[in-house]
This record gives sequence, C-alpha cells and structure tokens, in this order.
Amino acid sequence: MARRDLTGAVDFSVLEAMTGDDDAINEEVLGLFTEQAALWTPLLDPKVDGWRDAVHTIRGAAAGIGGHDLVAACADAELSEDALAAPAMERVRSALSEALGDVAAYRHELMLKSLRG
Repeated sequence: MARRDLTGAVDFSVLEAMTGDDDAINEEVLGLFTEQAALWTPLLDPKVDGWRDAVHTIRGAAAGIGGHDLVAACADAELSEDALAAPAMERVRSALSEALGDVAAYRHELMLKSLRG
C-alpha cells in the first residue's frame, strides 16, 4: 500500500497545511484519527445512546485531516431524524472506511519515507 492507492477520500493538503508538512506531526495526527475512529465506531449505531456525539467527534477529527466526504456524511447524520438515522449511519461508516483506507496508504508512505531517511 502506498500513496498511489489513495482514493481521494482525504485531501491530505489540509493536514499538511495544518502541520507545516512535518512528517512526524502528520503521522501523529493520523494515528490519533485512527484511534478516534476505532474508539467511536462502535457507537455508530442509531440504537446506541450517544451516536450523535460519536458522529460529531468523528466529523471534527475528519475535518482536521481533510476528510471532506466524511465530514459531509457526518453533518447529514447529525441533522437526520431518528427514523432516517440508520441509512445516514451507513453512509458515515462507508465514508469512514474510505477515509481510513486513504489514511493507511498515506501512513504507509510516511513509514517508507522514514526508512529511506
């Protein structure tokens, strides 16, 4: 997996602008995003109390790394009526999965770059 595997789910120029394109900080921020995703994903179920909090938290984390599609999916889910929450959650989970795939490819490239050092 490498940068060529990026799908465009994350616009890493947002992250790079925020961090001054410092590879160590990029890795740290992406590691935190990955941890947040793992922590909050179990709550991405409209039957679980606190699902809106989980969506809101993921939305903020996604904004910080350039996950525009995930941000949009989360925003829609936050505003959805309870009866429409299940399909909204599915869109959030799908967008999160795509974003995590791009994050994994980007982090892999960072790791290879550090090895070439």
